[in-house]
Amino acid sequence: MEITEVLILVISFVIFIAIGVPIAFCIGLAGIITMLLSIDYLPAVTTFAQRMATGLNSFTLLAIPLFILAGQLMNTGGIANRLIEFAKVLVGRLPGGLAVVNVLANMLFGAISGSAGAAASAIGTIMHPRMKEEGYDENFSAAVNITSATTGLVIPPSNILIIYSLASGGVSIAALFLAGYLPGVLTGLALIGFATAYAYRHNYPTGEPVPLGVGIRKFLAALPSLLLLVIILGGIVAGIFTATEASGVAVIYCLVLAFIYREIKVSDLPGILIRTTLTTCIVLLMVAASIGLSWVMAYEEIPQNVSAALLTLSDSPILILLIINVILLFVGVFMDMTPAVLIFTPIFLPVVTQQLGIDPVHFGIILIVNLCVGLCTPPVGTVLFIGCSVANIKIQSVVRPLLPFFVAMIAVLLLVTYIPEISLWLPRQFGF
Repeated sequence: MEITEVLILVISFVIFIAIGVPIAFCIGLAGIITMLLSIDYLPAVTTFAQRMATGLNSFTLLAIPLFILAGQLMNTGGIANRLIEFAKVLVGRLPGGLAVVNVLANMLFGAISGSAGAAASAIGTIMHPRMKEEGYDENFSAAVNITSATTGLVIPPSNILIIYSLASGGVSIAALFLAGYLPGVLTGLALIGFATAYAYRHNYPTGEPVPLGVGIRKFLAALPSLLLLVIILGGIVAGIFTATEASGVAVIYCLVLAFIYREIKVSDLPGILIRTTLTTCIVLLMVAASIGLSWVMAYEEIPQNVSAALLTLSDSPILILLIINVILLFVGVFMDMTPAVLIFTPIFLPVVTQQLGIDPVHFGIILIVNLCVGLCTPPVGTVLFIGCSVANIKIQSVVRPLLPFFVAMIAVLLLVTYIPEISLWLPRQFGF
């Protein structure tokens, strides 16, 4: 590999991002330009297109549009409100009860839908007016909603864990799903801890006691939604169906549930399918472009050279993991999670597995927990934009309340990075 090709790739990618080209096209164009200038033949474009098409020809990827459809059905099927009511029964009496309810509801809804954006939109739409009415600062309320919405990307089922499995060359999706539970819950508890302390210091109100009968009714109302987690993960771990088949089960289950709740009519289905198709097209175009770019980087031997460069800096696993985390935190500020996972997995995974002996399941959780922070930061923080839009506030006004939550998220990231058992204990109990 010559340094010229690396410079061409990096500079062209940065230029395209700077002038506002959509990220999928930035990735594809940077890869094609690098091929054209470093490989002296014109069929580079054809080769890149073939790699994109071949990369999408995957049974595993079929799970993504189906989980997206399941998330759309949940988002409009009355599930969010039932989960919020159940969360109020569990934690509403804590200091700053509504803030804690917001976190817990986002954890539950995000885990069921697998989408941070859907969680921030659905939960934020319901919770923000209630918190504002109870006297909560609206910027604090938005910050709680934005950061807690990302927990659903770590707690399964999660589309991004499926994408990491693809990028890593076939790490077990079931193992990744199991590995995400403790880090996701730990992140949620850290956010609840800060939200509770903040609410106590500002004397925010607590919820009213819930009579036992009412609590049982709200639990029973939320139970069918919560059972989806058990059905999906239980079916995958038990070997009853694959992750892709589980996504089909999730769609059927959510559709039946939405009709039982009478929140969706047959006339609503075309709109739901159109939104699902649009989201799927965006995600899979990024996946295809990233797969093509990954091939270009492999051809130019970029992963091997990055590995060698890191090892020249230090042979300490602690320091190398810290460097990788800092790089990923920086990347997450400027790049969406899907292309970041597809591009940087083949770069860093060989370093941590071959040189440091880290389990690829453990590294996958480190990667996702890390990039979740980027979803809450400008200029590319999609969950940040959704949360501010739902709350009808400006981005600059919510940045300061977000900072302590970032500290909590990064503290969990460091724990997950340096204590592998947080990620690996649960998969090992199931024989992975």
